[in-house]
Amino acid sequence: MFEKAHSTVDNWIASFGLLSQSWRVALVVFALVVGTATVAFLASRIIGFLERKFSNTKNHWDDALLHAVRKPVVAFVWLQGVYWAAEVAYRHSEAEIFKVNQTILEVGFIWLLGWFLLRLIRQGESILVSPVKMKRPMDYTTVNAVSKLARAAVIITVVLIAMQSLGYSISGVLAFGGVGGVAVGFAAKDLLANFFGGVIIHFDRPFKVGDWVRSPDRSIEGVVEHIGWRITTIRTFDKRPLYVPNAAFTTIAVENPSRMTNRRISETIGIRYADVNQMDQIVSDIKSMLQGHEEIDTNQTLIVNFVAFNASSLDIMVYTFTKTTDWVHFHEIKQDVLLKISGIIEGYGAEVAFPTRTLHLPDGVRLAQEQAQEGKAEGRQAQATESESREPASQS
Repeated sequence: MFEKAHSTVDNWIASFGLLSQSWRVALVVFALVVGTATVAFLASRIIGFLERKFSNTKNHWDDALLHAVRKPVVAFVWLQGVYWAAEVAYRHSEAEIFKVNQTILEVGFIWLLGWFLLRLIRQGESILVSPVKMKRPMDYTTVNAVSKLARAAVIITVVLIAMQSLGYSISGVLAFGGVGGVAVGFAAKDLLANFFGGVIIHFDRPFKVGDWVRSPDRSIEGVVEHIGWRITTIRTFDKRPLYVPNAAFTTIAVENPSRMTNRRISETIGIRYADVNQMDQIVSDIKSMLQGHEEIDTNQTLIVNFVAFNASSLDIMVYTFTKTTDWVHFHEIKQDVLLKISGIIEGYGAEVAFPTRTLHLPDGVRLAQEQAQEGKAEGRQAQATESESREPASQS
């Protein structure tokens, strides 16, 4: 069919005698380019119309397919149009540059097919993790890992097929890759360690994007923003980005507080030794208050006991768990619990203890200030006695 179309165009150029051959070829090339632009515009409009029409349906995969195919189809129309224009120019000019038309067409088609598949994978990823489009959205970290593997497979396949189209032997390329892979492995062992560290994170899933993580072995704490093949990006609580090589997560311990089921309140509260008689009632009321608190999870461990005679206080251990794991709400609950405990202690006329010391002096030992005060008192008493003795003498 292509040869027949070429013959028709060639005959039309030869029979049309109003202009020179170069001008006739230029007009045909111009007409092909204009026709290509028109067809590309119509194709884009038609696919856009179909996108708007199918967007009202419950099936999101047809939307993803149309959105993924729109730009590659327009590019394919341009590729075909430019190819035809170049073929016409080559048949009448025989310039060396036009000899690669067929190769460019083949490589371009392979590239457009790969581009379409990459766009389709990205659209599928956005659908699978969207809570709006899916009743049960999949985990973003898992979907992201699978999509990365799929994109890598598409890119490698496209490159190998394109090299085959360009005349390179695939078996030779693979053999070279096998020999060179050993050298590259030794030269880039850290890069490979980070790559396989990322693979382990994706499969073991100790954390995912959005989790709060910390490491007791390293100064790592924050919210995971991105898990790449080489590094993981963590946003610290002072809003700074922290880039951690994936290989580090294979050798350190990582805590994931985002997966905690409860938050713990663990406090030691001391009252005065003078309030020892009220200890039993205070402990009982604190325990009853916690058991009746709507934000305390009574299915978890709950301990309120008098535990120690401390240096300046009688210590009560309060150990319980809240229902919430939200950090801000947890501190509001903890504040409410501590204020209620303080109210219980004050209700019995007791006080929360603070460090104090009592000094006991032996009999007969007096402080200098006390002695000075006694001396002043004796002096005032002597003056009063002397004044009384003078008054009768003056009266006589």
